[in-house]
Amino acid sequence: MFWKLVRPDAEAVWNSERVKRKLKWYCSVMANSSPAKFMIAKKVPIDSDPRSIETLEELWEAHDSARTKFLKMLDEARSGKLTLSEWMKLPAPQHSFLDLKIELAKRIVTECRFCERRCLVDRTVRHGFCGLGIKSYVTTYFLHLGEEAPLVPSGTIFYGSCNFKCVYCQNYDISQENPYQGVEAGAKELAVIQEYLRSEGARNINHVGGDPTPNIHNIIESLKFVNVNVPQLWNSNMYLTEEALAIIADLIDIWLPDFKYGNNRCASRLSLVDRYYDVITRNLRIVCNSGDPIIIRHLVLPNHIECCTKPVLKWIALNCSNALVNIMGQYRPEYKVFRSPKDYKDIDRRPNSLEMREAYRYAEDLGLDYREVS
Repeated sequence: MFWKLVRPDAEAVWNSERVKRKLKWYCSVMANSSPAKFMIAKKVPIDSDPRSIETLEELWEAHDSARTKFLKMLDEARSGKLTLSEWMKLPAPQHSFLDLKIELAKRIVTECRFCERRCLVDRTVRHGFCGLGIKSYVTTYFLHLGEEAPLVPSGTIFYGSCNFKCVYCQNYDISQENPYQGVEAGAKELAVIQEYLRSEGARNINHVGGDPTPNIHNIIESLKFVNVNVPQLWNSNMYLTEEALAIIADLIDIWLPDFKYGNNRCASRLSLVDRYYDVITRNLRIVCNSGDPIIIRHLVLPNHIECCTKPVLKWIALNCSNALVNIMGQYRPEYKVFRSPKDYKDIDRRPNSLEMREAYRYAEDLGLDYREVS
C-alpha cells in the first residue's frame, strides 16, 4: 500500500509495547477482533421506543439503566469473551441503547447545550453560537496520512463550524469564516462516507473540523446506519457539556483531544472561551478514568511554555497516566495573528528550537510517553 511507503512509522509504531498496551482496545477493533463500541450499543435492548418517552429526565433514567447492560457487554468484549464473530450472532433488538442516545441528542439540540457555550438555541429553527442549525456540512473526507502514527491511514471527516474562535486557527476557512462550504450531510450520508473510508483501508473514522461537537446529533444517528466494524475517533477541543460527553462516551473507541492552554486567561484571549481549563480537565478526567485509549495533543505556542505547556503536561502526568501525548511543534501564525501581528506579539512567530527542547525535556522528566506520537 502507498501509505506504507509514505509513513513507514505507522507500521513500526506497533512494535512498541507501550503503544500496544495503551491502545489495546483500539487495536482490537481496528483489526476486527472486537466489535466497536457503537456496534455493542446497537445490541443492547431497551423496553420501549425512546421517542415515546415524554421527558428528558425519563430518557436519562432509561439511558442509565440500559448503560449497565452496555458496560457488562463492553467488559466481555474487552476481556475477549465477546468477539466480533460472537457479536454478529446476537439478535438485533427493536429498540437499542444507541436509539436512546440518538433521541437524547435530538432533544438537546432543540435547546442546544452540546458545548459549554450553552447557547440554548433551538437549532431546528435557527443557528446556534457555532453558526449551525440542524444540518451538518462535510468540507472534505479522505484517508489522512498526516495524523499520529498509530492512526494512519485515518478515515478523516472534516466538519464545518467550531465552538471556538481561535485567533490562530489553521482551518479558519471552514471553522469560522464559511462553515457551510462542502456538502450537506445527514446521518445516512455520513454513514455512507464512513463505510467507504473503511473499505478503502481506514484504520478509524476520525471526526474532526472545525470541531465535531456541534454535529453530535447527526454523527450519533449516522452510527445506526453504519454496518461495518470500524473504530470511532473523537478529534476535538473537548469543550463539551457533561450531557454531551455522556452521550458520546459509550460510542468512541479512541480519543484525540486537544489540550491547548494551562490556564483560563490564555484561553479567553486566544480562543475567546470561558472556563477553559476547568471544563477541559473535567472532561479529560472522565475519559482518562474510563480506561479508553487516548492520545492527547498539545500545540506548543511561542512564549507560552511556562503558562501553558508545563501546566498541561504536568496535569496529564498526574491525572492521565494511560495517555500517549503528542507535543506538537507545528504552530505557525495564521488567521488573525497573521493579519494583525501587532495585536498578538507573543505568538507572532513559530516556537523556536529552545522552546521545543524544553517542552520535550519537561515531558521526559514527568515520565510521559510522547516519543511514539510526537
